Amino acid sequence: MDGNGRWATLRSLERKEGHYEGIKAAKRVTREAASLGIPYLTFYVFSTENWSRPQKEVDYLMDLLANNLFSEIDFLKKVGAKVLVRGDYSKLNNGVRHALKATIQATASHTKITVVLAINHGGHDEIVRSVNQWLKGRQGDELINEEAIRNHIDLPFIPPVDLIVRSGGEKRLSNFMLWDAAYAELAFYDTLWPDWDGKLFKEACEEYGQRTRQWGGVK
Repeated sequence: MDGNGRWATLRSLERKEGHYEGIKAAKRVTREAASLGIPYLTFYVFSTENWSRPQKEVDYLMDLLANNLFSEIDFLKKVGAKVLVRGDYSKLNNGVRHALKATIQATASHTKITVVLAINHGGHDEIVRSVNQWLKGRQGDELINEEAIRNHIDLPFIPPVDLIVRSGGEKRLSNFMLWDAAYAELAFYDTLWPDWDGKLFKEACEEYGQRTRQWGGVK
């Protein structure tokens, strides 16, 4: 979901206008993903590094998130989307936490698609929290392994990532789902996030479908 601020700047608008338009893009992509039968869709909403942005922008993003979660319940029900959260949202303000919990509860029975909101998420942070959680139940001199980390990351029941699509022209992961992205296919697009629609998302999925995944082996 990269490029909201630049989208607004190019149009001589405030950055917050770009974030607002970014929500509309997320709805378009969610609708298309559901129609394509994609079971899981994750949006990188707010990273652990985003706290370094100007406080005014951070406050706006938190308010925008809380307000739109409530207002989009009907949309999520219509699409059949279950909402889950990935990240340490214990550090979010009460309004956002309340909105997230209410949305999770309101959409719990939906089965068409699971939409994961990565909020206060960072790949490094998630792995550290996973290890610390495992240590609480460590038995004797037991050593940690990949399975233990996997079982303690956020939402461990969701399968590893198949495809990461990044908008806005940047070509890096930016600390996104590092554990689950080990063998993810990557696709980078110059199109700024507010300009994304179902058609472009479908094109990204079709391009992914033409790739041959080797999982580190040879075919």
